[in-house]
Amino acid sequence: MHADPATDRAIPVALCLGGLDPSAGAGLLRDATTIWELGGYPMAIPVAETIQNGAACTHIRAPLASPRERLLALRPHLAGTWGAKLGLCALPLDELAALVELLVDLKPVCGIWDPIQAPTAGVGLHHVSDLRSMAEIILGRGAWVVSPNRPEAAGFGDLREDASPVDLAGPFLKAGAKAVWLKGGHGGGPVEDVWVDGKGATSLGVRDRLPGDRRGTGCTLASAWLCLRLQGEDELSAARHACVWMQERWAQAAVPGGFGRPSFAPVSR
Repeated sequence: MHADPATDRAIPVALCLGGLDPSAGAGLLRDATTIWELGGYPMAIPVAETIQNGAACTHIRAPLASPRERLLALRPHLAGTWGAKLGLCALPLDELAALVELLVDLKPVCGIWDPIQAPTAGVGLHHVSDLRSMAEIILGRGAWVVSPNRPEAAGFGDLREDASPVDLAGPFLKAGAKAVWLKGGHGGGPVEDVWVDGKGATSLGVRDRLPGDRRGTGCTLASAWLCLRLQGEDELSAARHACVWMQERWAQAAVPGGFGRPSFAPVSR
């Protein structure tokens, strides 16, 4: 079968591995809608399945189908410009190790790990020791950016949340992270994300905290970064752009069926 030259374009593929939130407020469906809006081509592999709606998550478990087998099936699509995002993960450590090894062998342009301990509302999944074990597997292979929020980073490093960005990022960098995107949306007052790498800490800008709440902000930021990075922006510029883009999208919110917390609404056409 021959490609149609009128429609065959080299669109970067953003492969997301994370939790399946059936309500689409977070997880893989949120990743896919974000990437599509920003001009990338989303592909997704569940590494966790949830029983979840707009109010809370009540159950998290490993997927029945093998994520590694799904990745092998997608391999022919991963021949051009592509990158990976890893989010909520309920896989046993040996399965995660095999999956990450294959991912790295397929040579993504970039990768981002959003180390989720638990959804914002409902049941938890990981103890901080689980995230440390995952970090040994993930950050020991390939060049990954890590995007924790302050509470996740503080728990990972056994630090206070008000520790300096450099201190909060330190344990991730020591574990092998290429850079740490420290997200600041969980506190009060203005929002400031900070990028930390081997050169030190760089503010991504201080922004007023907008009114209201949104589901899936962490997923949205990380998948936006991945898509922007695949379109040619450098790591730092992609993070800044993702922060600004989220601020601009904040007012467009939806509460499907009038139930639960609001999520980002589709863009009006």
